[in-house]
Amino acid sequence: MTHRILILGGTTEARQLAGKLARRKDFSITLSLAGRTESPMAQGVPMRSGGFGGVQGLAAYLHREQVDLVIDATHPYAARISANAAEAARQTSVPIVALRRAGWEPVAGDRWTLVESVAEAAKALGTAPRRVLLAIGRQEAGAFETAPQHRYLIRSVDPIEPKLAVPDVVYLLARGPFPEADERALLEKYAIDTVVSKNSGGEATYGKIAAARALGIEVIMVRRPPLPDIASAETVDQLAAMVDHFLDPVAERGV
Repeated sequence: MTHRILILGGTTEARQLAGKLARRKDFSITLSLAGRTESPMAQGVPMRSGGFGGVQGLAAYLHREQVDLVIDATHPYAARISANAAEAARQTSVPIVALRRAGWEPVAGDRWTLVESVAEAAKALGTAPRRVLLAIGRQEAGAFETAPQHRYLIRSVDPIEPKLAVPDVVYLLARGPFPEADERALLEKYAIDTVVSKNSGGEATYGKIAAARALGIEVIMVRRPPLPDIASAETVDQLAAMVDHFLDPVAERGV
């Protein structure tokens, strides 16, 4: 019996999980990406790109493709996708489990200012000009047009289009991981005095947080949004070990 598993991806862990599960001959894996990255990394398993059309579109896909398990391995800030996935799974009675990496926690020496949104982060910069590293991706960078007095270094995987309507901005295209030593050199090169970051968790992008701590630089940290209350694991290995448990009911139904 082959079990059809849909992984909602967009993270390094999603790709790793897909590769791990694809080794099993009784699993048929499809990895779905939202399509927001212009040049996604090779995934190594069958892939689809683009949205489903909300809850109803995803529910229809789960029914049409006879999906046996949904794994939500999206970015911690993809709250809308996670909510849609949980509701579509509920409507279709398809089991769902989430892969949610642990968030970062402040340690001694960190200078964190916690905010609830990117828009609030822009306000938290204040009125006095600062030299800011924006490490939040390209989707919400436009929120900082409300604070044009600052000098921005914006790092993203894909180009930001249209460019921000601010007078002083440098764009840096780069894909992690970003080691702490490299991040410290970057912060020093551009004389950065403030880092704006989402609490993505994981090691690949923690370097900027550690570098900021070492240099005594403030980090304006955007809190994670609330996510659906579903079963979850923090690591690829933990989730892989849970998969058979969620597929047991499928076997009992004879699907």
